[in-house]
Amino acid sequence: MRRLTALICVATAVTAVSGPVAAASQEEMIELGRAVYHDKTRGNCISCHNINDPVANLPGNQGPMMVAMKQRYPDKRKLRAQVWDATVANPLSIMPPIGKHWILSEEEIDAVVEYIYQY
Repeated sequence: MRRLTALICVATAVTAVSGPVAAASQEEMIELGRAVYHDKTRGNCISCHNINDPVANLPGNQGPMMVAMKQRYPDKRKLRAQVWDATVANPLSIMPPIGKHWILSEEEIDAVVEYIYQY
């Protein structure tokens, strides 16, 4: 009986701790995406892509500019798939497969997509 009670207590504690976590707000996601996009030690997107953001410092011109993203990608999932692995749509792409090679976490990829989707 003690084991059953202890097991129930542990299961309840684990459930309470692993319950739903509040999702980050849209603004928090955009700020995280901005940080990852511009950080040369993380996403380093800025080294290849230009973006119309006042904090953009020394943007590259190897990749397409981040403009008209909603028009270019009406389905945000396709933009996310492009960021996750650009070689699926274009096997000759020089963009590293960010998600496939675990360069960024899934949350960071989502944040970068939210950030660039506003342009």
